[in-house]
Amino acid sequence: MTTSLLDRPHTDRARPGHGGRTRALALPEVRWAAIATALFVAGAVAHATGAPPWLWWALYLACYGCGGWEPALAGLKALRDKTLDVDLLMIVAALGAAAIGQVFDGALLIVIFATSGALEAVLTQRTADSVRSLLDLAPDRATVLDQGRERLVDAAAVIPGQVLVVRPGERIGADGTVLSGDSDVDQASITGEPLPVAKHTGDEVFAGTVNGTGVLRVRVDRAAADSVVARIVAMVEQASATKAGAQLFIEKVEQWYSAGVVAATLAVLLVPLAFGAPLQSALLRAMTFMIVASPCAVVLATMPPLLAAMANAGRHGVLVKSAVVMERLATVTTVAFDKTGTLTQGTPELRDIHCLHPDLDADRLLTLAAAAEHPSEHPLARAIVAAADARGLTLSTATDFDSMPGRGVRATIGAHAVEVGNPSRLLPAAQSSGRVAEVVAAAESAGRTAVVVLLDGAAAGVLTVADRLRPAATGIVPALTELTGTPPILLTGDNPRAARALAEQVGITDIRAGLLPEDKVAAVRELESAGRRVAVVGDGVNDAPALAAAHTGIAMGRTGSDLALDTADAVIVRDDLTTVPAVLTMARRAKRVVVANLAIAATFIAVLVIWDLAGHLPLPLGVAGHEGSTVIVGLNGMRLLATRAWTAAARIGRSGSTSPAAR
Repeated sequence: MTTSLLDRPHTDRARPGHGGRTRALALPEVRWAAIATALFVAGAVAHATGAPPWLWWALYLACYGCGGWEPALAGLKALRDKTLDVDLLMIVAALGAAAIGQVFDGALLIVIFATSGALEAVLTQRTADSVRSLLDLAPDRATVLDQGRERLVDAAAVIPGQVLVVRPGERIGADGTVLSGDSDVDQASITGEPLPVAKHTGDEVFAGTVNGTGVLRVRVDRAAADSVVARIVAMVEQASATKAGAQLFIEKVEQWYSAGVVAATLAVLLVPLAFGAPLQSALLRAMTFMIVASPCAVVLATMPPLLAAMANAGRHGVLVKSAVVMERLATVTTVAFDKTGTLTQGTPELRDIHCLHPDLDADRLLTLAAAAEHPSEHPLARAIVAAADARGLTLSTATDFDSMPGRGVRATIGAHAVEVGNPSRLLPAAQSSGRVAEVVAAAESAGRTAVVVLLDGAAAGVLTVADRLRPAATGIVPALTELTGTPPILLTGDNPRAARALAEQVGITDIRAGLLPEDKVAAVRELESAGRRVAVVGDGVNDAPALAAAHTGIAMGRTGSDLALDTADAVIVRDDLTTVPAVLTMARRAKRVVVANLAIAATFIAVLVIWDLAGHLPLPLGVAGHEGSTVIVGLNGMRLLATRAWTAAARIGRSGSTSPAAR
């Protein structure tokens, strides 16, 4: 049965968003795995250095107890439910190895499975904590207007139809519609838009978004449980549960394998006894069979190449959270990108200066605009001031500064009245056409934000601001197209004009713009229902549901939100987009090594099992063959740790070539 992320216990953790992260050692799975690994290492050292047998045997058996009690208990509970899982088979194989003196092999199996369980527990707990932290976006209290009087109530108790009063800097308490007031609302946590959005009467607002400098009266349209934030939490949980359900096929295979090995071992023991064979001989043959048929070599055939690929990717800026994720990366057929903070850097910058005043040049116009904007905290203001600083311009002190929500700012610079802001709200009707209108229309058609500058009431110029494209964004589209066989897709909450302008720069033709988080999930599911395996690359809270719903989610590390980082399957730590095709290429190579290793391991197991059943396989030779196959597949997988393996993957990723020669 799948357990909800939010059902996991609060085991001595610090809440994300409140200065802390899950402490791994607070999880019992991690503590037991760490103790078992330490005991195994100590036993191996004692064994190799010629210590008394009782010492290293004691250490190995202690490793058995610490790392094996939980899977043994789980296996016994499964038996009670009339099922058999591979964890119990590993415990039996480990005990069988100890019974015939091969305690090292059994302890190694214990450590591998204990470590795997610990990693799964850590990732599950971190995701659960991060989902809970998302609920902190919505405020605990909201101001309700009741019969002309204001009163504070629990935000969770707000019902549709009530009117909220939202003051500057407050988070909006519920999804609703603006009844009165003008303000700029930062809704990046919901839509991913890089700049605050002007809100006026009749506009929609979302719970958890941050009000700017104006006072809004908002009619509540949806209860707290139905808000966009609440739906994001529900979708992340649902998508995560769906992924867990995808492991059912693997569990069925484990069932058949486990049952087959147990049945075969009993047959190898009992059949010879039925024909009068000595007990010691039959037991020795059965234990030899258990050793050579155990999936130790199969486990190592799979894990070393995947773990080596993960470690190599980690050294080059890509954190892949599990071997299962690395396997999924190898099968990706379509990559879908978010826009803001993913293909772009999420930081607006000044692009163009259009002077419309005969007595002003570009530097003088920028100086006046930056001086007026200097006291403002608006992202557009910061972009304008930063551009003036970059040019080394000296700014005069603004007086009579006034921020006009939804419009811009007004200030006195020297002897002049300067206004900077939204052209549609700031320009007088008489100046809203002609050259100014042409410049504004051209800027908006190019996906940029136009800012008009008025000098003493007359239009003096237009500044255009746009987000910065990541340097590698233009190069990875053709590489990913050739690598996966399909062109990348753009999924963004930004407006269609801005999305189309950016898509044209990077070469993306499939554009889905104006998407809320649930729309991104729907788009991902539509693609996957058509047979595609989608990797979503994003950075924000609004991307988290799509990251969870996708075949593989990849988050941008530096700009990514906590929820996106914890929900994603992989994290690009250095925000280098060239690592996307590189890690996909590395994953495909790891998959090929896994297939080769499985073939090697299966061949050794088949030969040794047939030898044991059809002839007489000496125990030392059986152990040597078993360990030999383990060493061979281990060394083959470890080749992916070499730096040249990543260099080759990065080169293939950049070129997109997947030809045998390039591999």
